[in-house]
Amino acid sequence: MSRNDNYKLAVRTGSINAGHTLVYGGREIKLRIVPCAFVNKSTRLLVGAGALYSIETFMKEVELTGTRGRIGVDVNSGIILPEHMARERKDEFLMKEVGSTGSGVGSAMVDRVSRLLKMAKDFEELKPFITDVSGEVQDCMKDGGGVLIEGTQGLYLSLYHGGYPFVTSRDVSASGVCSEVGVGPKDVDNVIVVFKSYVTRVGGGPLERELPEEEVARRGWVEIASVTGRKRRAAPFNYELAGRAVKINSATQIALTKLDTVFPECKGMTRYDGLSDRAKGFVKEVEKNLGVPVTIIGTGPGTLDVVDRRPVVTSSPA
Repeated sequence: MSRNDNYKLAVRTGSINAGHTLVYGGREIKLRIVPCAFVNKSTRLLVGAGALYSIETFMKEVELTGTRGRIGVDVNSGIILPEHMARERKDEFLMKEVGSTGSGVGSAMVDRVSRLLKMAKDFEELKPFITDVSGEVQDCMKDGGGVLIEGTQGLYLSLYHGGYPFVTSRDVSASGVCSEVGVGPKDVDNVIVVFKSYVTRVGGGPLERELPEEEVARRGWVEIASVTGRKRRAAPFNYELAGRAVKINSATQIALTKLDTVFPECKGMTRYDGLSDRAKGFVKEVEKNLGVPVTIIGTGPGTLDVVDRRPVVTSSPA
């Protein structure tokens, strides 16, 4: 979407405990805070007020993606310090029971709620990047420009709607994402929920119909988390969980990734009619059960390994 659509702005929310791996231009790039939309060089990149990140991680990714000069961070975005990581890693419950990444996100959030956390505006090295993200987004929408907002993590890691206590330290629903950026719900035209063609999670917590490691390997579903390096647990697609996620997020579209992992014959396909009958059957079953169209289908690790079924390529306000 960010590569092909004409988005003027792309905003990243969340924190550095959620990684994203991109395969683009022959490179594998792992990001934790810079928006994935960096692949479109005409798009201005932003990090929302609700985000938490370390200056070290941010600076490394700016250099990795070559985005200095077109990326900004909100003046009130929160900064994770080494002391937050140290504090978190001493907490046995978080590290061993919940399965925290140890990135210091939870500890930093505690300080934020306690009004002790330092903001981006408190650090001289971030001065060239400081901006009012909500203001930029509102101005862009007023001028008719397109805005793409990138959330993080799955609904069931939401502090409010997930499987507490095996959750992250924020609300990761579409409503929470909008709140972090400073966008009202009436300004949003499309909410695209992203589902894998099977279910995974890292760390503790329930996982219905979880498969043994041997079966996960046999099916070719083994994944290594980009932040922790841990193996992800896996289970077949869960329509009940997906349905609740659609409702809570007010989803208008579904992006279905890793179809090629479940149906290897579909690897690299970019046209819907090129998919196998059994893969099409699965897509239709998802649409029937969830009542929302599957408009984007991932068929491989590459950014361009996608079947795009959106009726119109949008440049909508948000």
